[in-house]
Amino acid sequence: MSQKALALDIGGTKIYNTIVDENGNICGEIEKHSTPKTIDEFNILLKNIFSKYENDVDIIAIATAGAVNNENNKVISSTGNLPKGYNQINFQALSNKKVFLENDANAAAWAEHILGASKNCPYSIILTLGTGVGGGIILNNKLYKGKSGGAGEMHFKMYADKRRRCSCGSWDCFEAYASGTGLRKTAQEILNNQNITTYDVIEGVKNGDEKMQQVFTKWQDDILAGLIGLTNLFDPDCIVLSGSMAEFVDTNYLESSVNEEIVTTPIKVYRATAGNYSGMIGAALLAMSK
Repeated sequence: MSQKALALDIGGTKIYNTIVDENGNICGEIEKHSTPKTIDEFNILLKNIFSKYENDVDIIAIATAGAVNNENNKVISSTGNLPKGYNQINFQALSNKKVFLENDANAAAWAEHILGASKNCPYSIILTLGTGVGGGIILNNKLYKGKSGGAGEMHFKMYADKRRRCSCGSWDCFEAYASGTGLRKTAQEILNNQNITTYDVIEGVKNGDEKMQQVFTKWQDDILAGLIGLTNLFDPDCIVLSGSMAEFVDTNYLESSVNEEIVTTPIKVYRATAGNYSGMIGAALLAMSK
């Protein structure tokens, strides 16, 4: 009989849950909840979701914001938009079934590796371009997590002159430039207008506005700088771009530009194909494979 997982994707504003089978097919209704503001509310919501479905599945798999330890049972550093104490939740205590945790970008990277854009690529990197930037690294067909589980965090330095504070508290990280938030800040700096939004830039580019195109080009070139560095470090077969901002980038431009500058062999740059629920699918596939 085929295995099934109850899969959840826990983010700062929304939590999704569904059932995923061992082939990565979503075979249940996709439910959506607002992310609770307190730990007590969090525990109640998770217990309710678990108890509703745990008798129908073999395992519970959670893709979560924040880094997850190598034992896949604890969040070791959560993000600022999750409630204080989130990394103290004992997920296993909320269910009789085994509960498996993985970082959401790592889970998405695994979904792309098994059935998405980086299938047949033993070495790949995924970048999730949204409000922030997530990252997942696959090396020799294995998810690379580092010594503590925190590998793939995209907080390497882009500049050295403390020009832009990042959400992590440091200065001038890749995330502070390559994210949707980064695009907004780039627009505000170039156009000297604090009221410009990411949406304004995207609409302006669509309508042929030269100033907005200048802003967009700068943002895309900041992404490019990160891709060049990651490629030289990890020598991947491909880099996959996912997330809400990935649909706007020019993957052909990025691929040709990366390959002009790297010292390793050429790579491909793809847009993700595993879909909006790749975090849940990847977490479920990882959980069932272990």
